[in-house]
Amino acid sequence: MADPRFFQVAGPFTLGQLAEICGAELSAGADAGKVISDVAALEGASTDQISFLDNRKYVSAFAATAAGAVIVHPDLAERGPAGTALLLSKDPYRAYAMVAQTFYPSPAPVAWISPSAHVDGSARIGADCWIDHGVIIGAGAEIGDRCRIGSHAVIGAGVVIGADGAIGANATIQCALIGAKVNIYPGARIGQDGFGFAMGVQGHLKVPQLGRVVIGNNVEIGANTTIDRGAGPDTVIGDGCWIDNLVQIGHNVQLGRGCVVVAQVGISGSTQFGDFVAAGGQSGFAGHLKIGSGAKIAAQAGVIGDVPAGQTYGGYPAVPRLEWLRQSVILGKMARTKR
Repeated sequence: MADPRFFQVAGPFTLGQLAEICGAELSAGADAGKVISDVAALEGASTDQISFLDNRKYVSAFAATAAGAVIVHPDLAERGPAGTALLLSKDPYRAYAMVAQTFYPSPAPVAWISPSAHVDGSARIGADCWIDHGVIIGAGAEIGDRCRIGSHAVIGAGVVIGADGAIGANATIQCALIGAKVNIYPGARIGQDGFGFAMGVQGHLKVPQLGRVVIGNNVEIGANTTIDRGAGPDTVIGDGCWIDNLVQIGHNVQLGRGCVVVAQVGISGSTQFGDFVAAGGQSGFAGHLKIGSGAKIAAQAGVIGDVPAGQTYGGYPAVPRLEWLRQSVILGKMARTKR
């Protein structure tokens, strides 16, 4: 059970309600009227709680759970314990996400502006916004309805944030146009100068960074992630992208729709991702590359060339997955032979 000091549970809900919410089918004999009070892990769940099974590694925990109900794929239903109701779904993890959101919905917006916040008189603040202590909002900025701005965040002059946005504490945003339902976590830095300068023995000369950061709708940007503004063209983050903590995105980078970028990834300037690219943790990308739609990059890969659409690459320098695996096998054989 979630700590009530930090999370407030809604409900309870019946199994029938939960099945309808997540699009699952109740198993034969399950009581649609059974009341469920909360979500919980398989190992610690009680008879009035619901859990889920998505990873086969936890089948033994599923078989021994005391949960009142479990969301599970139909192929694994027969492994469930007697007396536990099953919600059958072909995508149990997504179904669980819907159920968990039902029990723990986002707090309803409350209109409030802290007396210690500084909001420029020319800024436009939408309805029902929460602006916390020490927030600074610059001249001409526009904040959409129902936004929540965390303490000591800085929203620069002219920045636009769409409705239902959430800006974490101590985040800074400048030179940015941000869509609706964007969640920017604490400490993120959006729109600062890109790393652009002319090198020379007489001294490096700064190149003015005259672009913006343009972020689409339904985007998540993790804590302490940095996204540089463009040098002339914009840096663009497409609709539905999910970016983890501690990611560096350089100037002029363009991410298509639905990209997933895991922690500590670095993307150098002017590299372009197609739609639904997945970049594993600590992978790095050289500049001016094109990563095709649907490509997957393994963790810690070093990408120095273009990646075709739909391909999986790994290793350094990154190569197609099968080639990477062959390299690893050959290298292992060489090491054993030498010993």
